[in-house]
Amino acid sequence: MGSMDEQILRTTKEMVVKFIEVGRVSPTTFEDIFKNVYRTVCEAVEENSLQGEKKER
Repeated sequence: MGSMDEQILRTTKEMVVKFIEVGRVSPTTFEDIFKNVYRTVCEAVEENSLQGEKKER
């Protein structure tokens, strides 16, 4: 697992933990919420890296 993958996973975990702490995630919704947050974080990272590549050109 690459460094970026680890950071994405860590960020996702931290966000989901916060959701659990405030009562927004329950055991029955954990899987869906985790997948959605992970997907969103991945998309944000990809979008940001694409914008960074455009600026470098």
